[in-house]
Amino acid sequence: MGNGDARVRGLAARAGGWSARHRWAAVGIWVLFVVLATGLGSAAGRVDVEDSEQLKGETSTAAGIIEEAGIEEPASETVLVQAKDDGLTSTDADFRSAVSAVMTAVERTGEVTDVTSPYDSGTVSEDGRSALVQFDVRGDPRTAGERIEPVLEAVADVQKEHDSLRIEEIGGASMMKTFDDAFGDDFKKAEYSAVPVALGILLIAFGALVAALLPVALAITAIVATMGLMGLVSHLQPMSDTANSVMLLVGLAVGVDYCLFYLRREREERAAGRDARTALRIAAATSGRAIVVSGVTVCVAMAGMLFTGIAEFEAMGLASLMVVAVAMVGSVTVLPALLSLLGERVEKGRVPFLRRRTGGRNDSRFWSAVLKRVLARPVLSVVVATGALLAVAAPALGMKTENLTLDQEFGDSLPIVQTYNRVNSAFPGGSEPAEVVVKADDINAPEVKAALADFREQAVGSGASRGPVEIKLHDQQNLAFVYVPLVGGSDQDAAGASLEKLRDEVRPATLGKVDGVEAPITGQVAGNKDFNDQLVGSVVPVFAFVVVFAFLLMLLSFRSLTIAVTSIVLNLLSVGAAYGILVAVFQHGWGASLAGAEGVGAIITWLPLFLFVILFGLSMDYHVFVVSRIREARTRGLGTRDAIRHGVVTTAGVVTSAAVIMVAVFAIFGTLSMQSMKQMGVGLAAAVLIDATVIRGVLLPAVMALLGERNWYFPKWLHRLPDLTHDEAPTAATPRTRDDEPEKVPV
Repeated sequence: MGNGDARVRGLAARAGGWSARHRWAAVGIWVLFVVLATGLGSAAGRVDVEDSEQLKGETSTAAGIIEEAGIEEPASETVLVQAKDDGLTSTDADFRSAVSAVMTAVERTGEVTDVTSPYDSGTVSEDGRSALVQFDVRGDPRTAGERIEPVLEAVADVQKEHDSLRIEEIGGASMMKTFDDAFGDDFKKAEYSAVPVALGILLIAFGALVAALLPVALAITAIVATMGLMGLVSHLQPMSDTANSVMLLVGLAVGVDYCLFYLRREREERAAGRDARTALRIAAATSGRAIVVSGVTVCVAMAGMLFTGIAEFEAMGLASLMVVAVAMVGSVTVLPALLSLLGERVEKGRVPFLRRRTGGRNDSRFWSAVLKRVLARPVLSVVVATGALLAVAAPALGMKTENLTLDQEFGDSLPIVQTYNRVNSAFPGGSEPAEVVVKADDINAPEVKAALADFREQAVGSGASRGPVEIKLHDQQNLAFVYVPLVGGSDQDAAGASLEKLRDEVRPATLGKVDGVEAPITGQVAGNKDFNDQLVGSVVPVFAFVVVFAFLLMLLSFRSLTIAVTSIVLNLLSVGAAYGILVAVFQHGWGASLAGAEGVGAIITWLPLFLFVILFGLSMDYHVFVVSRIREARTRGLGTRDAIRHGVVTTAGVVTSAAVIMVAVFAIFGTLSMQSMKQMGVGLAAAVLIDATVIRGVLLPAVMALLGERNWYFPKWLHRLPDLTHDEAPTAATPRTRDDEPEKVPV
């Protein structure tokens, strides 16, 4: 093969060419960018999402009123004192003695305030076997979990002295500490183990340490730079820890993938006999172009989260968009410079017992065999593959989404979950009461006090609550907080119905009749409902934005209406299959034990939309890479079927390696103890696996084989659209095969 110096146009090709010629400058600029972004981000600090910014609706209104008043609600704790058998009740001396001992013990720690006896607050169960001692933790509620240990120890000491009673603590601070202790290291291990897992797979893929380190190093530097940028951007769009974790996950996935695509193509061209300069130029014009198209498509998909109106989603979307953009820029700029600098040294650190993977003929025997059968019977392949995917997706039609309760999220593995269930059983809704934030011009005005009393009475009388309804006045700020335990407790549907009664019946008939009074209702159940309502309302705009813009990008990038349509359909099939697996495993419990999970009866509310955006973006990686290779072969003169065969088989190795890395990284999150994280990990891993095998290895080639020349259909009335397809490889044309018509391919 020749080493011609044909001029290659296009952004990716020009960027790669410049970087290869000015390699030290390119590396220096990248290092400077990472250092500056990190330094400026650290100096600026990160602004996190406030409660009042999380949602629109009543929950946000209530949080805004509280923040404006300068009130910081303390972390509340509850100690359950409960008889172990029916012989002891709250009126017995031993029971009263235990309650007094709890109150004295927690007060002595000096960490609490406003300790309230159940005999004063009326928090004694109807059967008299259970009572609640309530108090607040001093100091910042966000760090209360760090100071609750002495209180927990004091309560445990009282338990040792009263064998006939259960004396257990639960509340915001104790749950914070329990979860941090149980799962904080869990998350860190998952995040830290993702990099070694990716590196190990790359070592197997390339067989050389230096080649394997390049993608990981570039992904890590992209992640570090994005962390700094998040600090700067957070002053305009607040960020969060969740956004940080999602950014890390997405950044590692796309960063490694993009470098893998580029590096494999460069090695393949060098193994085919081209000199280093020509090999880099071809890699830039082909894989570089695919990276740019894929990166822009992923960015568009991530931008879909900005349409939810939910601050947490907006933060995740913006953070993911930034890390994809940074990884894409790094892949088409600093990576060519590094490859130019390293030359043959990229093969250093050979791994023993692994064959040399130079990438010459990158054919895969397995996928060659599969493809031979697919192309021989494309109709059968389409019917079988589509039928299988639709069957897998079928359970998604019955998907039920809800925010998981504590016992659904963690099972019975933690003692505090058992306490949560006992409190909810004895005091339905007591552990997660609705909170009415009442704002008035004068909170002590007679008509306001009368309305508060009426609200308390009707909340119980309407059946929304069994009481006790507690009212806390803040005279100076003219606010009142009304705490209403909801009938239904941990049953989300029943508690939601109770909340509706409070909002639609009780409030208008009482507080709503007083002029100048605001009374938004918040709390755990209200927050869940407002979140669900807002998320459901944003589904159509997000789906429409992502699908329409992805279609347009594919149309402009490949100048083919057919390719654009089939790309969208295949991606939707992949997402649908992932939904079906989620519902089957986590909602119905089919095969849940195989994933170390439980059938909890529902999918966590935020996951379907999150998965759609992430998967639609990430699946474009493989699709763009494979279709680009097919189109490249087609424009060189190969017939459609030979181009399909060439494109799929020669990309099989890199797509498989990239998919294995993604599946392995996502599967790590599927091993975490929280059901929501298991759902996310299993959903992402399953979708990527399906996408890289059934979709790209069977359905895509079968559909393209059936369409034949119609794959390249581009109506004349669309010819005025920008042409983004000129970044093709400068290789000599090869003759067409006789099974295709000698029709000119429109570019």
